[in-house]
Amino acid sequence: MRRTGRIGSTAAALLLAVTAAVGCAPSAQTITITIHYSAFEPSQLTVPRGVPIMFVLVNQDPIDHEWLLGDETFHDAHRTGTHERHDGLPTEVSLPALETVDTTITFDEPGTLAYVCHLPQHESYGMVGELSVEG
Repeated sequence: MRRTGRIGSTAAALLLAVTAAVGCAPSAQTITITIHYSAFEPSQLTVPRGVPIMFVLVNQDPIDHEWLLGDETFHDAHRTGTHERHDGLPTEVSLPALETVDTTITFDEPGTLAYVCHLPQHESYGMVGELSVEG
């Protein structure tokens, strides 16, 4: 399953489009995040702004998980939400047991986001990671 998305402003998107048009498009990067024993590895990442990042999410556990990426307001809504599955958005991925899913995101704004599994008790067990976008 593949998903692609952007997080950020239209001005940054326009700058990237102009850069791509003149042949200076940033190279895509791939980052693999493995889930094993209900933990994300790595649990801290730094990515560049304006570069497409393909996240390859590998669930090695015999149970389902999710990978939800956002700010604190986003996570507050998901902690109390009733979403059984997350499909269609590149920052919200459901990971069936023993499966791999990839999603591609281009970050247009610097800052810090968290990736969390909000299935019951998973966050309190430690299924949390931090992603920093460099400016």
